[in-house]
Amino acid sequence: MNPPLTYLIRKPKVSIKNPPLLLLLHGVGSNEKDLFSLTDDLPDPLLIVSLRGPITLGRDRFGWYEISFTGGTPKINTDQQMKSQKILIDFLNYLQTKYQFDANRVWIGGFSQGAVMSYSVGLLHPDQFTGIIALSGRLLEETKHQFQIKSSSNFPKVYIAHGTNDNVIAVSKARDSKEFLESVGIIPHYKEYSEGHTISAEMLKDLIVWLEKEME
Repeated sequence: MNPPLTYLIRKPKVSIKNPPLLLLLHGVGSNEKDLFSLTDDLPDPLLIVSLRGPITLGRDRFGWYEISFTGGTPKINTDQQMKSQKILIDFLNYLQTKYQFDANRVWIGGFSQGAVMSYSVGLLHPDQFTGIIALSGRLLEETKHQFQIKSSSNFPKVYIAHGTNDNVIAVSKARDSKEFLESVGIIPHYKEYSEGHTISAEMLKDLIVWLEKEME
């Protein structure tokens, strides 16, 4: 069985029979090597898989969906976004045939467009994910509408980090996401940083602390 997506993997740095799993999703125009560069610092017990988006945008440049800027406001390709959601679930099922990990401790997280995808997949498949990590991302209106008809007794935990000087995805999008989640009973871990559209050393340090606490 061929994998639905190209990926890089960091196996746990400690001996553990059923490690927790973390899926990492890059931003638009990047690739699986981007967030994989952070894996040396992430908690030792994790099995970490960094994924490449299915849409080719250029040489070594990939995405989860295309964005059109005609008319002055960005418009996402909803069909591609929904197809990428399905591919990610298919990939998780593929991993279960290939690697041993704890299916009850699975986190999905990403940066920018990868954070958008993490919100969508995590919230719309709540029984398959323990937590969602959204770094410099936003929650799509389409995801909000789909989520409101979902029922689950145990929604994922959510971690949100965003730069107040982000000129790609404004911090107001993160605040809107937080407000929506709180309105449906999910209280995210939320923090703003005096950064642009990036993952700073402080953001990474705080994320590691949160993950270690969640894994206890």
